[in-house]
Amino acid sequence: MATRPLVSALPVSKTPHAPSPHSPPPLLRRLQTLTRALAASSSPQAMASSPAPKKVLVPIANGTEPMEAIITIDVLRRAGADVAVASVEPGAATVAASWGVKLAADALLADLADAEFDLISLPGGMPGSSTFRNCKVLENMVKKHVEKGRLYAAMCAAPAMALGTWGLLNGLKATCYPSFMDKLPSEVQAVESRVQIDGKCVTSRGPGTAMEYSVVLVEQLYGKEKAEEVAGPMVMRPQHGVEFSIKELNSTSWNVGETPHILVPIANGTEEMEATMIIDILRRAKANVVVASLEDNLEIVASRKVKMIADVLLDDALKQQSDLILLPGGLGGAEAYAKSDKLIALIKKQAEANKLYGAICASPAIALEPHGLLKGKKATSYPAMWNKLADQSECNNRVVIDGNLITSQGPGTSMEFSLAIVEKLFGRERALELAKTMVFI
Repeated sequence: MATRPLVSALPVSKTPHAPSPHSPPPLLRRLQTLTRALAASSSPQAMASSPAPKKVLVPIANGTEPMEAIITIDVLRRAGADVAVASVEPGAATVAASWGVKLAADALLADLADAEFDLISLPGGMPGSSTFRNCKVLENMVKKHVEKGRLYAAMCAAPAMALGTWGLLNGLKATCYPSFMDKLPSEVQAVESRVQIDGKCVTSRGPGTAMEYSVVLVEQLYGKEKAEEVAGPMVMRPQHGVEFSIKELNSTSWNVGETPHILVPIANGTEEMEATMIIDILRRAKANVVVASLEDNLEIVASRKVKMIADVLLDDALKQQSDLILLPGGLGGAEAYAKSDKLIALIKKQAEANKLYGAICASPAIALEPHGLLKGKKATSYPAMWNKLADQSECNNRVVIDGNLITSQGPGTSMEFSLAIVEKLFGRERALELAKTMVFI
């Protein structure tokens, strides 16, 4: 079967053409492109003329790696796919994913047993991947799907634990999480690609490759043009797998102890990829992360309709002191933060005490700037919102730290943002160790 590495599936660096003397400057061109992409994605005319969406199944289970599941769901929904998130747990729509992240599925897998899909994609994580392997309903669905010549995919532990065990990788090139490579059957040609395509099968390595993997799935379903259209507004890294860097000004110590208390508010419209990466990575670093809902109940519906379940309501979170407050992005979520008098008062108190706070994507521009929380600070935000920042001098940087404030640009910078926080709280060594564990570098 035809095989090609990731480099052919994602945009690669090219020598730029000399700009025309009448062309807008590169930064303005980038902003114009992002703005057009955002407008096109929400245009009723565009939606009306779209072909029938591709149908995708993403199963989840207790112990599923939440970054891998949510990034896949989010990116595919950005492309217009109809993604069904199905719980493999018998009779339970709510699953306890890894790192204490709680998700509510759209349906139970058993109720979708006879449904047809264009793609089935298995996230990794343990014991979630073992649960997939042992689920006869899922095994039968995937096998029938493959027999019909349809696209199937898995990442992290799932290629070895599920697809490999079911014999669906025999004779193919495939990859998986590094510590599971020896669990791939001998009939599989194991490779160390970040994303591997062989015929109708796509495999990948871990949380740090999840966004690349998801864009490859978009390309396989819709073509390269759609993949590039989806990838652009996410502010993905220009070079995957390389060490990350941050821009820091007015450096100060963030040493608040070995178990810092971190508050992550979420609301309807919060960007789920950003929230999940922040929560997951900081919990991996052993921080005490509390996820607080701004809504009337714990469950929120994020920007791409992923149902996330918070740990507490905001009123309960206000009773505790936080070492660091972090706002994920997403336009709806950022607007909810900006309108929450209680949350803004809390962040103002945090800033006045010179304690740590941060935001990503739309939130620096929508929630922090209007309330004076960026005054005298260098910051960045989602590129299409740079014009809302009073000081745009450091906007080009993917992650900006100015004393006790950290800001970043969007979904594609969320892992760097989270690792930069780990570095400031625990040191560069722990941040790099985590980045390698997640196969980010």
